[in-house]
Amino acid sequence: MKKIEILAPAKDLIGGMAAINSGADAVYIGAPQFGARSNANNSIEDVAALVQYAHLFNAQVFVVMNTILYDNELETCRSMIWELYDIGVDALIIQDMAIMEMDLPPIVLHASTQSNNRDADKIKFLKDAGIKRVVLARELNLHQIKTIYDEADVELEFFVTGALCVSFSGNCYMSVANGERSANRGSCAQNCRLPYNLIDGNGETLIKNSHLLSIKDLDISEQIPNLIEAGIVSFKIEGRLKDVVYVKNNVSYLRQKLDSYLEGDGRGKYIKASSGTCTYTFDSSLNRTFNRGYTDYFVNERHSSIGSWETPKSKGQYIGKLIRTVGNAYEIENGELLNNGDGLCFINENNEADGIYVNKAENGKIYPNVLKEVKDGTFIYRNNDAAFIKIVEREDSAVRKLSTTLLLTETETGFELIATDEDGNVSTVNLEHAKEQTKTGESIEENIKTQLAKTGFTPYKADEINVMFSQNWFLPISKINEMRRTVYDQLTEIRLANYKREEHQIVKTSHPYPETKLDFMYNVSNKTARKFYERHGVTEIEKAFELQWDPGKSRVMTTKYCIKYELKKCPIHQKDIVGVKVKEPLVLKQGELEYKLKFNCKPCEMEIWEKDAEFEIEEDHFH
Repeated sequence: MKKIEILAPAKDLIGGMAAINSGADAVYIGAPQFGARSNANNSIEDVAALVQYAHLFNAQVFVVMNTILYDNELETCRSMIWELYDIGVDALIIQDMAIMEMDLPPIVLHASTQSNNRDADKIKFLKDAGIKRVVLARELNLHQIKTIYDEADVELEFFVTGALCVSFSGNCYMSVANGERSANRGSCAQNCRLPYNLIDGNGETLIKNSHLLSIKDLDISEQIPNLIEAGIVSFKIEGRLKDVVYVKNNVSYLRQKLDSYLEGDGRGKYIKASSGTCTYTFDSSLNRTFNRGYTDYFVNERHSSIGSWETPKSKGQYIGKLIRTVGNAYEIENGELLNNGDGLCFINENNEADGIYVNKAENGKIYPNVLKEVKDGTFIYRNNDAAFIKIVEREDSAVRKLSTTLLLTETETGFELIATDEDGNVSTVNLEHAKEQTKTGESIEENIKTQLAKTGFTPYKADEINVMFSQNWFLPISKINEMRRTVYDQLTEIRLANYKREEHQIVKTSHPYPETKLDFMYNVSNKTARKFYERHGVTEIEKAFELQWDPGKSRVMTTKYCIKYELKKCPIHQKDIVGVKVKEPLVLKQGELEYKLKFNCKPCEMEIWEKDAEFEIEEDHFH
């Protein structure tokens, strides 16, 4: 049976433990360096503590080392990989092929989505080079995923919820071109979330001050069964910079969704990838934590708008329309859902996101911290749900327990307690103790069971407890409790000792890479990665953008997202409603910043170029 995994982000140790408690089968976390979120790094000690905690539940820990590396960093990177291996990390998520050339321990390697995994032949190449899992590009549809799975036959991971990069991952150079902050080095400035003006080829402004490259967040949780059938084994939640409430909400939501599939249609074919069961004190719902509205992106082809132009911030949960303003309060449809401390969001007259805090909610009236002029009929969203946050933040809002059965029996010289867990691990404790009948001569079995059931703050629950005595023996409560504590402490040690980490030693290969010429988009930034590609038959290799770009004239992004489509001016998908064509080139302008848009309709992609770039405008002559 195939294991299916929910993979959660961990900003830090606390976040990682919360993800595990909420039901994650694996977590991914940054180490001290080289992760593509430079402000989500963690010490080796913290990663080690997370590994211990995760392995108790048979959950895995992956460390993200997916930046491109410079020559002077290779040795630091290599020695850090040995440290991570020594503390028990299950796999590394990498982009830079230099890592494939290093003298490594037998640690499993996954190819990051930053290595732009969208072609079956290149994914097959990575598999043959020793990569055990590939994190697919988010732009793929179900049919493409299935093709990759059939041809490359490698473990596949796919994003299921969270923020989307508008660009093909690993191929966005907007941030570095604008201010030397490289996304491939972990410090993206998020230029895509800025407001722009859209200007046509006649110099007319078509759209003013809109977040034209900001897209909605991803939610393809409805597609989990189809994605599993297409070959996905790991469902990844985006968000190493997000808070614990977001992580717990997303993980618990997906855990419940996946479990109902595994217990229903998927039964007998697929199983969950780790141990234990979770209980929650809250009802998870994706729109109650950070989101920009949701899209299923391209998993079912291109069929609806995916832009989130009004604001790059979280809109949150739709509450209702503003009915009217009365005195210093608002009346809002469904206003009874709101609580003191909630944050509300609406789009104002200037088409900008605006917000207020609820100071007081009573009798259907909402008293804000600042009374702003809001037009009647305006849609009101809640992007800070105070009551929900308060519940979810509590440590006991998501609890994960391992099932055990306990058996208390007698021995020649006393008593024996045996705990057997859901994975078949057995822990046994013996107590030397005189055997005396109870004073009343009656059984205290129920009393003993009550004490043994008190698993409290341990990661265990006792689902079944049996007491098998030949006579009604007496045992002091203190002794029963001591045996219970010891049997579970031992069980934890046994589980960790029995944890099997998959190991894989990279062996250097020389099978041909599918291309012989690599442009800057292959992000080759050190001599060792160059050597890797040359050994696999590549003859020409451009340096990474970070090391060589031509300021003012470069292509800084390639994306499946299309502004023409969003404007309903796509000559292919919307030819019946296009009307007057837009005059190209279309230009995005933000202060001094200016970009030209190029539309490649054959592969259905849009490119963003710096303002002095020169290129031919494609005519729609391929119908």
